Amino acid sequence: MTATATPTPSPAPPPSTPTTAATAGRAATKPGARDWAAIRLVMRKDLTAVRRSKAIVLPMILVPTVLLVLLPVALGLFARSAPTDQVANALSSPLVKSLVKPILDLPEREQIIVLVLGYLLSPLLLVIPLMVSAVLAADAFAGEKERRTLESLLYMPISDRDLFLAKVLGAFVPALAITWVGAFVYALLTNLIGWPVMHRIFVPFTQWLLVMGWVAPAVAMLSLGLLVIVSSRARTTQEANQLGGAVILPLIFLIAGQASALMLAPPLAVIVVGFIVWGLALLLLMINGRRFTRDRLATSS
Repeated sequence: MTATATPTPSPAPPPSTPTTAATAGRAATKPGARDWAAIRLVMRKDLTAVRRSKAIVLPMILVPTVLLVLLPVALGLFARSAPTDQVANALSSPLVKSLVKPILDLPEREQIIVLVLGYLLSPLLLVIPLMVSAVLAADAFAGEKERRTLESLLYMPISDRDLFLAKVLGAFVPALAITWVGAFVYALLTNLIGWPVMHRIFVPFTQWLLVMGWVAPAVAMLSLGLLVIVSSRARTTQEANQLGGAVILPLIFLIAGQASALMLAPPLAVIVVGFIVWGLALLLLMINGRRFTRDRLATSS
């Protein structure tokens, strides 16, 4: 008789670990590598949600329109017809003479135009990245909770670090785009309004370009560094806007009050100020990025 071989039982599969919000986001990438495909996916999803929300789109259109179109047109037309003797007396005051020397070197008819449109209203351009990024940051996580899409976000195959970066960039890119488009429109309008007096293009000038290209992105990033973590803690966008407003309003007053002096400062000083703002913004993002986890986001919903 031939002996029959007894089949050996196959080893039991190891028990599967339950999937949680913390483990769902481990992307299949090398340790330390950014998953840019997943980051772009989250950014596209956020931009789509923003375009569909009138509560977000309307403030991002109306506020820049008032600050960068209606106000410059009204004040520019007034400045064009203002009496020059009063302007000259005001600018010759010992308190402001050293600050406005570039304006005093101009003909009298041009001084009021350059003062109002070039130096007094231009700082309002720095308010735009603050306000737009505040609106988008408030919606970054609180909006997911209101739209009941947070659970699908938590289980996306993306690391916590990349998810935080995607939310920051998803608000930073539109804020910067709106700021630069608004700056272009503002420069076009101011030159059209001032042309009958100036007969030349006077905006942009060196400091203006540095503020728009170097300081404005830093201001937007600083705002996001302050507000994205607020959105992750808030339960609704209204709560996020209220908390964010308490944080961002002092910053708006500070920047709007000092930006006129920045326009008159030497270019090197503008570059140094930009480095300082960028340093503060990146430091805040690093601190908040390390504190951000899916578990904290899930427990706050």
